[in-house]
Amino acid sequence: MYFYAARQPILNRDKQLFAYELLFRDGVTNAFPNIDGTEATSRIIEGSQFSFGLDDFLDDKLGFINFTLPTLLKKFPSMLPKEQVVIEILETVQPSKRLLAECVELKEKGFTIALDDYIHKPVWRHFYPYIDIIKIDLRTTSIETINEVQQAIKDFPNIKLLAEKVETNEEYTMAMEMGFSYFQGYFFAKPEMLQAKALSPAQITLVELLYETSRPDIDLRKITQVFERDVNLSYKLLRYSNSAIFKRRAEVETIKHALVALGQAELKKFLSLLFTSQISSDKPAELMRMSMTRARFAEELATIQGRTDTSKAFLTGLMSLMDAILNEPIESVMAKLPLATDIKQALIDKTGVLADFITLIELYETAQWQDANAIIDKLKLAKDKVPDAYHTAVQWANEQMKALAD
Repeated sequence: MYFYAARQPILNRDKQLFAYELLFRDGVTNAFPNIDGTEATSRIIEGSQFSFGLDDFLDDKLGFINFTLPTLLKKFPSMLPKEQVVIEILETVQPSKRLLAECVELKEKGFTIALDDYIHKPVWRHFYPYIDIIKIDLRTTSIETINEVQQAIKDFPNIKLLAEKVETNEEYTMAMEMGFSYFQGYFFAKPEMLQAKALSPAQITLVELLYETSRPDIDLRKITQVFERDVNLSYKLLRYSNSAIFKRRAEVETIKHALVALGQAELKKFLSLLFTSQISSDKPAELMRMSMTRARFAEELATIQGRTDTSKAFLTGLMSLMDAILNEPIESVMAKLPLATDIKQALIDKTGVLADFITLIELYETAQWQDANAIIDKLKLAKDKVPDAYHTAVQWANEQMKALAD
């Protein structure tokens, strides 16, 4: 059994990752409304018990999981760790005595409860003592209604508001001003303003190394010299090459040894990740994690396809959010970097196989399964391997974030 999954980030007021909403389907052709909420939730529970660990998708964050009334009545939440999940009651569930009883029981057991796509009704007041989060769709809810909700919950400080479908920085700013505590959407993955951002000397060194490692025949001596003239970079290389993710029997002790031990492919990844992390230092960490997930996912897709250079796919995925990181048009970003022509064409002109990989990744991130299925068919990818590729990418990105933080 394969599970198609997506996770959508939820950030707090400091743009730090608070949680993910987990969206699962049985396959790319089984998008809503072809599968009902009860079946979808059942498959989440089944998947988390037998096919994957919640830790793989969530790392150490909370996971919002949708529940219908039937799945609540069947006590499905009891199969999940209360410290790790938020019970998200779907908007299709109407307030009733049975639902209230379930909320009381869940709260007594220590679960966090959220109301999804909240539609304001006075009857919900009976639920407020047991509700922790109310999710409001900014695109379908008027400012007047939001003010009414805020007035209604003012006596319940336990309730926090979460703004859904926040896609621009302007929407994020508006929701901040309105007092929302959490924000779901990809506003952080788009440029906040169009401005140039100068690269530091250390970043220029990384660009030079990226260029050198992109050559068909790399010059190990020249690359070693570049590392040796940057103490901080050398330290990070040695720490990375000795990190637990490589499971080495003996420690790497010299720059040359580290370069040889990593190999060209891993060295290229290390430099790409380090470059991205340095230029995104003032951005939400989730943007970095998302870039790394895209990079590995694209690499995995190229491996499945078998006809595209995996290194190019990796770099294309990694660079696909560079406009958001640098706050300038992608055309300007690409002009600064010594990357292959087909990578630039994929990111600027949206043409070529590499562009198709990025499109598929974006559809996967937003759980647009039917459109994703069309791209999978176009690329002639094995459908049963794509979910595992995403799962692998998520796990790898989590590991890399930890390694770079050491």
